Amino acid sequence: MKRPPLEVADIVHAAGKRFIEKHRSWLTGLHLKVLCAIERCRTAALGGHRDRCSRCGYTVAISYNSCRNRHCPKCQTNARDKWLAARQRELLAVPYVHVVFTLPHELAPLAFHNKKILYTLLFRASAATLLETAADPKHLGAEIGFLSVLHTWGQNLLHHPHLHCVIPAGGLSPDRQSWVHPRYPFFLPVKVLSRVFRGKFLAGLKRAFRKGELCLPGALKPLEKDKAFRAFLRLLFRQDWVVYAKRPFGGPEHVLHYLARYTHRVAISNHRLVRFANGQVTFRWKDYAHGNKRRLMTLTAEEFLRRFLLHALPRGFVRIRSFGFLANRRRAALLPLCQKLLETNPRSRSPTPPAIEARPQAVWVCPRCGGPMVVIERLTAQQVAFADSS
Repeated sequence: MKRPPLEVADIVHAAGKRFIEKHRSWLTGLHLKVLCAIERCRTAALGGHRDRCSRCGYTVAISYNSCRNRHCPKCQTNARDKWLAARQRELLAVPYVHVVFTLPHELAPLAFHNKKILYTLLFRASAATLLETAADPKHLGAEIGFLSVLHTWGQNLLHHPHLHCVIPAGGLSPDRQSWVHPRYPFFLPVKVLSRVFRGKFLAGLKRAFRKGELCLPGALKPLEKDKAFRAFLRLLFRQDWVVYAKRPFGGPEHVLHYLARYTHRVAISNHRLVRFANGQVTFRWKDYAHGNKRRLMTLTAEEFLRRFLLHALPRGFVRIRSFGFLANRRRAALLPLCQKLLETNPRSRSPTPPAIEARPQAVWVCPRCGGPMVVIERLTAQQVAFADSS
């Protein structure tokens, strides 16, 4: 893929310093680290390496290192490919289902000031909802496994926390002696998922409030009073919460490509940026409220950076998690059992998952022959500066 003519790093380089000076009152060390990493990514400031083609021997002078920050638009491809290659061994020969859990917009301010607590609650409430509903004999009567991926943005870069869950259609019987195939095309009833999710999330939110764990600054301060917070919860409980489920989208031959759309993404990719001029940033976005129309949005550089930083995750927060028989502690024992049961009780034969080629460690291929480039020497920032000046 060609390098885009405009990158988030260009906006940070041009407007970042002024943005930091103006908004220092609310910017944290994490925000500053993200901006710094993006600006320095693949520049001499991070050092570099010399690459040589393993096929024809062509040697490149110096390539600059990546920042590897998980919020950087340039540093996700290699991490995504390694993660997908590891997941290939876990795919099952069944169709897969995509379910999305979305928080009401009234919770966005509370989630922004309590990211770790509410995002963790979003994972736990949605996972418990899926596991409990699937275990009910009225719906599936089985133990399921799935992956959940947190996204906090909408196409317009505003705060929009939601969770993408990718689920093998079916699960282990209670006695773990057979694989239970879904009886309905929609896998699990969305209305039931919505009600159960709402109840579990609000119960968890009430517990966090009673323990004094919630931060309620500024416009949220009135919620510090017990009566006001209970009224807030009642308002949320009266709403229908959005849980969206797509029909099964295919077997293991499709899952890796499907997952690639949702894992290791940042709020906006460089390829969506259109132009940056006179302090204004224009980018492409998809208007889901009006038939998925593709539109252009223009923001000041200051507002663009503010929206971008809305999605900085707390240090160490895990945004891709596994549950059920795919949970880390259970996967080694239960996944082979699922595969074995599906061999003896398949509903339909799905093609074997395609192999993922291991990519070379270098970030590019030889410009002469297309062979993989390999690192032959690593250089510090001082060595790069000396080499550039000589």
